Amino acid sequence: MDFFAGALIRWRWLVIVAWGIVAVVSAIRAPRTPALLDVRGGSLRETEAMRAERLVRERFERPVSDFAAVTVEGPGTFADSTGAPRAVLRALTQALDSLPFTTTVVSLATLQDSAFMVGDPRTTFIIAGIDKAGARNLADHIPVMRATIRDVLGRVPDGAAYRALVTGRTALDVDVRGVSVEDTRQSERDVFPLTFAILLLAFGALVASVLPLVVGFLAVTVSIALVGVLARVTPMNVFVLQMATMIGLGVGIDYSLLVVTRFREEMNRGLGRLEAATATVRTAGSAVLTSGLTVVVGFGALLFTPLIETRSVGIGGLVVVAAAVLLSVTLLPAMLAVLGRNIDRPKWLAKRLAWYHAPAIWEQWARTLSRHPLRALAIGTTIIGVLTAPVFLIKVGLPARNWWPNQVEAGKALELMEQNGVSNYMLPIRIVVELPDGRTPAEATVLRGLRNLSDSLRTDPRVREVRSLVDLTPRRSLLELTSFYGDLDSARATAGAFIDGYLSRDDGTTVLDVILRDTVSLTTSMQFARDVRTRLEAPPRQLRGATFLVGGFTASAVDFQDDLLRRFPLIVALVLGATAVMLAIAFRSVLIPLKAIALNALSVSATFGLVVLVFQHGVGGRLVGLDGPTSAIFVVVPVLVFAIVFGLSMDYEVFLLSRIKEAFDRTGNNRLATMEGVSATASVITSAALIMILVFGAFAFGRVLLVQFLGFGLAVAVFLDATVIRMVLVPAFMQIAGRWNWWPGVRAPRD
Repeated sequence: MDFFAGALIRWRWLVIVAWGIVAVVSAIRAPRTPALLDVRGGSLRETEAMRAERLVRERFERPVSDFAAVTVEGPGTFADSTGAPRAVLRALTQALDSLPFTTTVVSLATLQDSAFMVGDPRTTFIIAGIDKAGARNLADHIPVMRATIRDVLGRVPDGAAYRALVTGRTALDVDVRGVSVEDTRQSERDVFPLTFAILLLAFGALVASVLPLVVGFLAVTVSIALVGVLARVTPMNVFVLQMATMIGLGVGIDYSLLVVTRFREEMNRGLGRLEAATATVRTAGSAVLTSGLTVVVGFGALLFTPLIETRSVGIGGLVVVAAAVLLSVTLLPAMLAVLGRNIDRPKWLAKRLAWYHAPAIWEQWARTLSRHPLRALAIGTTIIGVLTAPVFLIKVGLPARNWWPNQVEAGKALELMEQNGVSNYMLPIRIVVELPDGRTPAEATVLRGLRNLSDSLRTDPRVREVRSLVDLTPRRSLLELTSFYGDLDSARATAGAFIDGYLSRDDGTTVLDVILRDTVSLTTSMQFARDVRTRLEAPPRQLRGATFLVGGFTASAVDFQDDLLRRFPLIVALVLGATAVMLAIAFRSVLIPLKAIALNALSVSATFGLVVLVFQHGVGGRLVGLDGPTSAIFVVVPVLVFAIVFGLSMDYEVFLLSRIKEAFDRTGNNRLATMEGVSATASVITSAALIMILVFGAFAFGRVLLVQFLGFGLAVAVFLDATVIRMVLVPAFMQIAGRWNWWPGVRAPRD
């Protein structure tokens, strides 16, 4: 570090110019990144649901691999087949059917199906199967569908009186991407003035307050530009945008706060600007590097997960933390070496805010802890224990409500379908049946087996309807079905659109779509998907030898959840092991890493407890915009919260322990060193924590539930970590352990 610090300060202008070039290039490239990110995630390992989707896409001539729905509201009833509303519906249906990427388009205009007329007769919907058709992804088709609908309503008589909204899984994904970008920008605008106010309070100087903001926003810009580059070679989920912004602003400003504070301390000791900058790199720079390494451990562990969403966060986290660390230990010290005492301008402001840095309060707090460490330890652990209690009630799964934002077009349309009791048509449980070679669904035996399977599924109270070859029309006998499918060419001429959606071109694969009742939530539908897979382990005897695959949105969620939970113990072991090794090397101690892991685990468990209490059970959920309990916690949340919180928690651990170790090396007295470390870092940790809480908390009020989960969880974790953990439990433990804190690296005298 001595060599690095000397070289850095010597070549400070070159460093500033180099970062200036990087900043300009990043500012140009970063706005292009959102268009390169995938809307929908997935798994890098092919799951059962993914195999089912692939099989349908490959085997079916007009595959319905993804559904879109268009809700249509008009001034009159759609029940009248000769009325104007029905004419508008026909025009919309025909226009959608003419698009090159639509496979099967059905509505009340093509099928006299009562499902299209549930609820308000002035409302109906169109179901359109969509396929990639050469596009980069399905999301490219949604703007085309919406433009087509606007064009039709612009041409038909009284078209302005009708409202047609596109929804479905892909449309929701597209709108979530748009909302994510908008919420990220809005959060940045909201956070900026409040963060600046805290920095102004912390530094008492305008110039010093601006520097961390420069580093934080530059870290975000550089990392988003790099994510865009990486997105060209590996799948990256759009969710990484908000994570990069949250983490980049948080750690970038955090590290800068530590560096600038240390620089001012060195200047106040009488060092010149170049010497102070060099000393800052050696001390605070080392702490930032150690802290950054502990943070990236959590993100690095996410690379071992199979989901694109979690891997994207892992890659994005590694990039943004690396950018924040590099900026904090290179650009920032170089700028400090140039500015020197100018960072304290204007002088009058520093005098008015000097009370914030007065060490008397924190020194008194440190002395109190040193006198009663056991009492402090007992109180702190009791608080954490109470907050942790709800975690034992956690239910992992898809949230029952609030999952899709209802402020966007797709969300509004889905809400309308829910009001009319037909929203689950968008998310059917899809059973793909691949028959043995030589057998076709036209055989009486196979039709009987499909009928038995369909009937058994209908007996489940969670099922509203089953759509399959044997359910083309209600109450059709097996004899009639055998006769109808005996001549498949004739059958396709009669009901081609329907048959093409449920029978493969080689006649060897068929599909059953199970539509659940609207009273069945996403949480419950995951259990239904599991139950169907269990039931198919013993299929009807007429279908023995066939291969069954259960797919669809909720079945995919089951696969992803099971995959992620299987990898979770590995992630925990990697994070704990790597963190322990790094802290042991950094502080030459056995007890320090064990204590750090134990206390960080308490912080994470208390965070989980509050997330379960607020989101799953809805206690205080309205404060973050929820309209009720989610009933379950999405599986990605515990994994990401653990990986990110464990790393971020080490920030303050390293900051505090570095100062304690520095004082201990100088005095050899553990008690005095702990008191000095607490009083010296308390105001920095408090300011840094306030900024992190603001940054993360801003995202807790977003419109995407997953981001709300994480924003709230990270804000709570930082609050607990900076108060109960770092200001109570850590110093209390350090006082109790005494000289054993530093064994075997230092054989210190007894205090």
